[in-house]
Amino acid sequence: MPALARTATTTAIGLATALVLAGCSDPSDGSTTEVADTLGTKTRINLSADQKRVSTAKVGSIAARVPAKIRDRGTLEVVASSSSAAPLNFYATDNKTVIGVETDIAHLVGDVLGLSIDTTPVSWENIFVGLDSAKYDVGFSNITVTEERKEKYDFATYREDNLGFEAKKGSGLKVDGPEDVAGLTVAVSSGTNQEKLLVQWSKENVRAGRKPVDIKYYQSDSDTYLALQSGRIDLYLGPNPTAAYHVASGQKTEVVGTYSGAGETVQGLIAATTKKDSGLVRPLADALNEVIDNGTYAQVLARWGLSDEAVTKSEINPPGLPRTGQ
Repeated sequence: MPALARTATTTAIGLATALVLAGCSDPSDGSTTEVADTLGTKTRINLSADQKRVSTAKVGSIAARVPAKIRDRGTLEVVASSSSAAPLNFYATDNKTVIGVETDIAHLVGDVLGLSIDTTPVSWENIFVGLDSAKYDVGFSNITVTEERKEKYDFATYREDNLGFEAKKGSGLKVDGPEDVAGLTVAVSSGTNQEKLLVQWSKENVRAGRKPVDIKYYQSDSDTYLALQSGRIDLYLGPNPTAAYHVASGQKTEVVGTYSGAGETVQGLIAATTKKDSGLVRPLADALNEVIDNGTYAQVLARWGLSDEAVTKSEINPPGLPRTGQ
């Protein structure tokens, strides 16, 4: 495995270790929980609708570069996946307020741009349909930069993308590469970069004379985890933060392997996603670099136990997950 992939794997394993759920600090309070980092420092996570988010000041020079239509409206229309799970985008204890690290970062960007944030949860495929039609301005939803997506969308990166293979606890499985999933039944969400990577691995296995991956799709996380516990699937491949958080919540599963979301030669990156040439990607990147520099970005990641996925700079349209066959 190339050095880059090993580095990404090491980083993601650190994240899995970091997300140790300590349970509610007050058992009677269902609106908070705590995660502990690798040094044992506990961070309370607020699960209520009253988020008390980290905020920052408007920067006029950056806000002035936002397209006039959006400036005049005063609102940044954000789209996110309705099927995301903690700690990405998910519902607060009121079951209607969207919270999570993705939402917090969107609000920081809105602060810099002087815009209020209006987040709409939709199905994964409708994120891109909505961006295509300009119904939404930007997606903050754990969206990975890929070479194929770059044909239609612009990206401003803000987090590393690492994937996690989750198995039933005590499975004895360990995943480092394609050969480790040959012949196994693996669940993945349709239309994601996780699916693309898994399909590529399955093809590599066939070319090498090994069994293909039996890829399964489920409508919800609850269905997927039920299948995992019952033995109908061997593994679930998803975003590593979600897998680690699920394990930390006391479920009878474990992360048995991690991988860069862009494959073995490129570190995967998560990015704010806009319609290509909309004029929004530069102010988004500038706003992200502002919050990276002023420290509020680091506060948000620490708030959700995701400091290990921090980037030092927001990049516009960097190398992404290669096309199939590249």
